[in-house]
Amino acid sequence: MNQKKSIKNLILNGGILATAGILVRVIGLVYRIPMVNIIGAEANGIYSASYNVYNIMLVLSSYGLPMAVSKLVSNKLAKKQYRDAKKIFRISLAVATVTGGLAACLTFFGAHFIERHFYEDYVGIALPLKVLAPTILIVSMLGVFRGFYQGQGTTIPTALSQLMEQVVNAIVSIAAGYILIHSFKDSSNAAGYGAAGGTMGTAFGALTALVILVAIYMIYRPVFNRKIRKDTRSIDEETSEILKVIIVTMIPIIIGQTFYQISAVIDDIMFGKMMRLAGYTSKEITVMLGNYSSSYTMLTGVVMGIASAMSASMLPSIVASKARGEYEEINEKISATVKTNMLVAIPAFMGLVVLGEPVVELLFRKYDSTQGGMMLTIGGIAVVFYTMSTVTSSALQGIDKMDVPVYHSCISLAIHVVLLFMLLRFTNLGIYAVVIGTTTFPIVIMILNLLALNKYIGYTQEVLKTFIIPSVCGIVMSVCVVLVYNLFIFLTNRNIIAIFFALIVAAASYFGLLLILKKKRIY
Repeated sequence: MNQKKSIKNLILNGGILATAGILVRVIGLVYRIPMVNIIGAEANGIYSASYNVYNIMLVLSSYGLPMAVSKLVSNKLAKKQYRDAKKIFRISLAVATVTGGLAACLTFFGAHFIERHFYEDYVGIALPLKVLAPTILIVSMLGVFRGFYQGQGTTIPTALSQLMEQVVNAIVSIAAGYILIHSFKDSSNAAGYGAAGGTMGTAFGALTALVILVAIYMIYRPVFNRKIRKDTRSIDEETSEILKVIIVTMIPIIIGQTFYQISAVIDDIMFGKMMRLAGYTSKEITVMLGNYSSSYTMLTGVVMGIASAMSASMLPSIVASKARGEYEEINEKISATVKTNMLVAIPAFMGLVVLGEPVVELLFRKYDSTQGGMMLTIGGIAVVFYTMSTVTSSALQGIDKMDVPVYHSCISLAIHVVLLFMLLRFTNLGIYAVVIGTTTFPIVIMILNLLALNKYIGYTQEVLKTFIIPSVCGIVMSVCVVLVYNLFIFLTNRNIIAIFFALIVAAASYFGLLLILKKKRIY
């Protein structure tokens, strides 16, 4: 009974965070459309490249902190060691301030160096990098608060702050992008200013989220302090010992994610240099990269956000189960998390394949919809592999195998770099080579992670209900979607109307068929 309740709470908390994650990405998708139209395709390419640099600096400075705090706090609270949990929070906040501050300074003062030596094909990238620099410090501190709340088994503060962060981000990005692109329209660096305007929303959004979480903490602090006063189990560890545990916990997470972020930067640099050798101009290169980041990365990112949210919720839950020695429960939690994710990831990938081009045409008019649709056809399945790699990596971290996902990411990155180089050098695939490389990166991690979970805790992935049944329902859904879309295109010749009815039929056919199978006890 307790096991079922624990899994139910895991899915509930993961569901709250996943719902917020979907809304955040939908808002991101919605505001990105007018922003791209305002700042232009070239500026959007610079904007995307600057984000890849920002993400690496963020990962190197503090990415592992939220997971580390969540994991360590959850472990302490499972033992009712409230005083130790708060000490972990305070020390983590100090670490975030130092590492985030250093990374912010390096990004700000090194922006022109990065442009001259690594991103010479992305003229003006130094401007958005300088705007993003202080955001690194803000997000570093923000992550500690989110980890602290998630370690206590609640995802509501994180979900609320994410939503407000994205709303402010959307408003400021559009407004600042419009103001700067028009104010500097006659400048030779107009695209750089447009990209800088787009990145301002990130800074203001993160600051808003931090203010919200600090306010929640101030309200909740008296309640937590009462628990501390009744605490008789804390061992009052030395600050140096806690600091060591935090660093040891976060470093493998940072290294693992760094490989993923480095792959994106390597893609940018390698693609830019090799396309230049092939005779393309800087503007053509940034436009293709902008199409990739909008048509492919953003649309697939909506689904991938669910995996990230569910994994963030699963991690402290698995840590708590491990602290109690309940390994059977750990397997159940991993299986439930994977199954819930596949319920969405599989039909989403199929929907992106059959409706990719019409959706890109509707959302991103400044880009080549045929090219964008082909990217989704080739690489839409990446959402399934990314989901599996994310969930299994988080599971390994939860059972204290922190270094294992790092090795797997390293192996995958090496394969990714070689493959991408071969495709760019010996084929004419162009931007599609980047899509193929991105798709293969999580496949290797997924396979190695599943083998490791089987080795360490005997985890065996269930296949029928997790993959086969959703896939069959997804294929039926895809056939219905194609028929309905083409019917309404024939009747109305309006893309938006055809997509609207196709999406309704997609939801009805997929979940309707699943419901029928569930009633027949097949699913």
